[in-house]
Amino acid sequence: MNFSYRIIYVFWRNMVSYKRFILTTFLASLIQPLFYLITFGIGMGAYIGYFGGKPYLYFLVPGVLITSVMMTASFECMYGTFVKMIHEKLYDSLIATPVSAEDAVAGDIAWGAFRGLVSGGLMMIVAIFMGILPVSPVSVLLLVLLMIIVGILFGSLAMIVTSFAPNFDFFNYYSELVITPMLFFSGVFFPLDKFPDWMKTLSQFMPLTHAVAISRAIFLGEYSRGLIFNFLVILILETLAFFIGVRRMKKRLIK
Repeated sequence: MNFSYRIIYVFWRNMVSYKRFILTTFLASLIQPLFYLITFGIGMGAYIGYFGGKPYLYFLVPGVLITSVMMTASFECMYGTFVKMIHEKLYDSLIATPVSAEDAVAGDIAWGAFRGLVSGGLMMIVAIFMGILPVSPVSVLLLVLLMIIVGILFGSLAMIVTSFAPNFDFFNYYSELVITPMLFFSGVFFPLDKFPDWMKTLSQFMPLTHAVAISRAIFLGEYSRGLIFNFLVILILETLAFFIGVRRMKKRLIK
């Protein structure tokens, strides 16, 4: 594949364009995760009380952080990329310059990951104001690194979906059949230990499950050897999704 430093140019072009909509996108990135924090964390948390020796919000926040990254990176690399590809014809303009198709797609995946990082970072700030803090400053840095990795993973997966999409309606299949089940069956809102064995097994095939497990371990400072497996799953899937996504999009852009 033909990658180069011009990926940075694609990323910077998105950054310049983003400045015009920064306020509205900030608000949009906050609404759904903040809704989860308020309804589940404060509302349901008042009935649950302490969870594993700590307030329920300490269980919820690490999962919501990663969910926010997943949602933002996914939608940016689906709807955002589709608009640039079909309606704005931006990709046609980019690949007519020295920027290769691989650079253009990789730059957009990086941009999706950055948008996810911003969204996750905003949620972390909200959680801190609510008094829910990571265990140490090092944990904050590790969470930032994890959010970048997770953003690239879900941005790449979304790019694969976009490479097949004939219209906007196509994205509903991925949103409703993949993202929504992951949201509720990956340990974001409640532990998986009470689920049937088949559901526990199925959850292990969901990348969000592994990302949430790592996020919660970092946030609470509770590490185990099982996290190595979680990290390897994410890393392997991310590598495959990235190269498949770039290859599929290049095939669609250059016919």
